[in-house]
Amino acid sequence: MDQIMIGVDTHESRHIAVAISHQGACLGSMTICANSQGYRDLEAWASGFGPIKAFGIEGTGSCGAGLSRDLLAMRHMVLDVMRPNRQLRYLHGKSDSLDAESAARPVLNGQATALAKTQTGARKMIRHFKIARDSAVKSRSQAMITLKHRSSMHLPNCATRSI
Repeated sequence: MDQIMIGVDTHESRHIAVAISHQGACLGSMTICANSQGYRDLEAWASGFGPIKAFGIEGTGSCGAGLSRDLLAMRHMVLDVMRPNRQLRYLHGKSDSLDAESAARPVLNGQATALAKTQTGARKMIRHFKIARDSAVKSRSQAMITLKHRSSMHLPNCATRSI
């Protein structure tokens, strides 16, 4: 049996997936919720078409991070694909299923070679530290500006004060 490719267009609350055959024929599409149950449903649906070569996912570092993590844990190959060219998208029409199919095609023709971001290990830890530090620096700056503004409003002017 020939292997299939799955392309996924990711969004915050839902993902759209399209399955294509090794010959490029569209086998079907589905929409899932962006949660663990939806990821399991996607994997079961995709497996129904035959052995899966790989999942091509748009945005494995953002909206598709949870899906990539779960599929990697299920031992599937997950490739990070680039968003299609906007000009081409608008010439041929814009739809989530077309975007999902556009995510599967680079997997089929071998153009998608970037492995999915795993969001684990030292990089993730450093990213969290940077986010926390940036937030602390911003909060400190805002506090200093507020204090400076309030102190200039409430201090009496020494020149107008009578002794």
